[in-house]
This record gives sequence, structure tokens and C-alpha cells, in this order.
Amino acid sequence: MSFLGEPRRTSLDGLISGKYQVAIECKLTESEVGSCSRPRLRTSASNYETEFCDGTFTKQRGRRERCALTEIEVLYWKHIPALFKWGNGADLKPCPLNKNYQLVRNILAVSVRADGSVSPANGHVILLYDERNPAFQKSGDGFVAFKETREALKVPSLLRKCSWQHITNHLRGKMILPWLTNQLESKYGL
Repeated sequence: MSFLGEPRRTSLDGLISGKYQVAIECKLTESEVGSCSRPRLRTSASNYETEFCDGTFTKQRGRRERCALTEIEVLYWKHIPALFKWGNGADLKPCPLNKNYQLVRNILAVSVRADGSVSPANGHVILLYDERNPAFQKSGDGFVAFKETREALKVPSLLRKCSWQHITNHLRGKMILPWLTNQLESKYGL
């Protein structure tokens, strides 16, 4: 995925690769979906002066670009307007990637090809979560981030969610991997 210009490539929890790709983002115990690291930079970080961000999509700290990542030639905001309702030509407060960063990054990973073309027909992302995790209940941070990201997509089906409990019940109902579903029921009561 070096064609996104990332200093560190997008790390996907799971990927079904091919002409049509499915990225799987697992959030089983986490309290959020993954936020941008730039607002969390510590003053002791070597890149603090040039890359710290206050969580808004605005020109800050003498940068030419509204995003600290764009300033270092990461191409997220080059492609975001093709997939999301967010434009990149005006200030946005807060930055829509601040709390939804990992979901957006995964959507870009399956939607942007090496030649720079962008299409929602290239794949989709599945958020795999635990139904018991409070972060993924109606008002939880994880659920809110999923909902906001999905509502911002021009093609909402690019982002889907599924609980691991739902998958387990489906496997059990189809008599697939009974040893696994029996162990899950024994250990977790599912």
C-alpha cells in the first residue's frame, strides 16, 4: 500500500485480497476504532514541532497543508473527496479523521489502486466487534465513529459491521466448525 505515501504502511487486521478486496478491522476489546496519532504527539516526540495537530483540519504550526500527514506527502486527503462527502479545500473543525482515522485508512487501502485510481467498486471494509463491548453500543465511541464514517461515505456499503457473536451463531447454525463453536460456547457462553 505504499501508493498512499505512508511512512508506515496501513496494517490491516485481515485482508481478503484479489480484484475485489475486503479489509477486516477487528475491535474486540478496544474503546475506539483508532484515532489519528498527530493530536496525541507528545512534546518530547522528535516530530512534535512539525507534525502536532490540534484535531482540526486547518493550517497549523506554519504548515502549507491543512493536514500534518499531507504535509509529509501522505496521500489520504488526495483521495478522500472521491469516496467521502468531506472536501479537502476548506477548514473542517473537528477533522473528520481525528476519531475515525483507522476506518478511513482501511477504506482507502481497499479503494485506491497502485495506479492512483479510486473506486468504491474495488472492495469494502468490515468492522468486526464484540457485542458486549460498551464502546460499540448505541452511544459508545466505537459505534459513533462507525456511524459517522459510514454516513460520510458516498457509497455507504464500503463500510459494514458484524459482531463475532453473529459469525459464531451463523457457523453453529450451519454446523460449520462445531469444535470451534462448542469451545466458544463453553468458554464465553455463546
